[in-house]
Amino acid sequence: MYKSFFTVILFFLFFSVSAQHTNILISNKFAPEEPSIMINPKNTKLMVAAANIDQYYYSSDAGLTWNQGKITSTYGVWGDPCIIVDTTGAFYFLHLSNPSNGNWIDRIVCQKSLNNGQSWDNGSFTYVNGTKAQDKDWAVVDPKTNIIYCTWTQFDNYGSASPADSSIILFSRSKDGGHTWSTVKRLNKIAGNCMDSDSTVEGAVPTVGPNGEVYVSWAGPLGLLFDRSLDSGNTWLNDEIKVADIPGGWDYAVPGINRCNGLPITDCDRSNGLYRGNIYINWSDQRNGKTDTDIWFSKSTDDGNTWCTAKRVNDDPAGSHQFFTWMNVDQVTGYIWFVFYDRRNYTDNKTDVYMAVSKDGGDSFKNFKVSDSYFIPDSAEFFGDYTNVFAYNNVVRPIWGRLDGSSLSVYTAIIDTTFGVNDYNEVEGLFLEQNAPNPFIENTFIAFKLHHTCNVSLRVFDIFGKEMTTIINNEKLPAGRYTRQFDAAQYNLRQGVYYFSLVSDEKVITKKMLLLK
Repeated sequence: MYKSFFTVILFFLFFSVSAQHTNILISNKFAPEEPSIMINPKNTKLMVAAANIDQYYYSSDAGLTWNQGKITSTYGVWGDPCIIVDTTGAFYFLHLSNPSNGNWIDRIVCQKSLNNGQSWDNGSFTYVNGTKAQDKDWAVVDPKTNIIYCTWTQFDNYGSASPADSSIILFSRSKDGGHTWSTVKRLNKIAGNCMDSDSTVEGAVPTVGPNGEVYVSWAGPLGLLFDRSLDSGNTWLNDEIKVADIPGGWDYAVPGINRCNGLPITDCDRSNGLYRGNIYINWSDQRNGKTDTDIWFSKSTDDGNTWCTAKRVNDDPAGSHQFFTWMNVDQVTGYIWFVFYDRRNYTDNKTDVYMAVSKDGGDSFKNFKVSDSYFIPDSAEFFGDYTNVFAYNNVVRPIWGRLDGSSLSVYTAIIDTTFGVNDYNEVEGLFLEQNAPNPFIENTFIAFKLHHTCNVSLRVFDIFGKEMTTIINNEKLPAGRYTRQFDAAQYNLRQGVYYFSLVSDEKVITKKMLLLK
């Protein structure tokens, strides 16, 4: 028994220090890159992901294991995967087209799954133009109305240097679960060129606000621009709002990467927390020099009318590359999660994957490494144009591609939202103590303090975010110190790592504990 106890203690210490974010290989088949991932908020064990050009993956155990398939459609499949989920639990896979009877990328295709990503219908499409290219799609679902909003770039002639050819941002919506789509609208007033570079308008990632507002931004020759609709996409601003300059442009070079960009990601806080309604934009650029790519962030607290000065998300010293960023707001906690590639630890092309989180509405950012090991990209291998991340109620899943030798693969990670992230005890009037004893056998005590009267909940979760029990369920308690006993034997829990969370007014403090047998 003593040997077993000692082994478990060593495991606990090792887990707490060096392996807090278990990396999961989703697939290394068919050269996957440019991935997308989505969690079903109604059941966070259900996840669907996708990667270029035509691969889809689904998991029913919160991302621990994955099944894989190849999506097909008579409209063709040609990459730029975007996975979303609606309020009924239906998943959607949006992508570019390559029809046998049509032109390359002549439409944005939307395919639907009613069985959690196991199979997909033939799909619908937002719009078709036989002579123009439809590219860089993304979509979002309004959680109140179930309307799907989609934005993308249209090229008159992809790659053309002719001044007569231009690029524009288009918008369409579906009110019937992706079966039909509205007539397209052009959003941008100033067109870009067709070179798929700095002077092309690209990167339109839509989001919705708490009251059904539709927000979107994009990059182009005028820098970073923002547009909005307050009536479900029927009307938009007469003139876009300037958010920021993008010094050096959104298309830039990073050693070892076939091509690299800083396309903006837009999201909005729809939680019931302090930052409800805030709009956030995340991008990357080389304003500090061609050897120093950084991750940037701006926010608006007034419906997008004004924007704060760009803030640097990565917290390393100047002089290294951070690139291919993505951002997502946890709509329960209001936390803002970022994922990006990072070379802060090296002087060559070795690349890690880092994440950052902001719990104060983008006023500060905490960085942490998420990848188990570095990889070395090769510019001879196309690496895609983006990473992705999704979070819901502290279940956080980034997704990224990596290259080992000549083998491309796509990974996710089981994010431990406590270690390296919640390494403080107090949040706005709440103070949560470490349970004692810890580690424990059968019983332990959890104590907390309240600085004022408030409603609180105290819950216990397993390592994958499944709730084990609720010790306190939304009770109104006056200021003071409280102690509750947790009897693990009562719930037939196995030996391992668990978490306990104190929640008040959508603010959460979480700590780790270890149960021994």
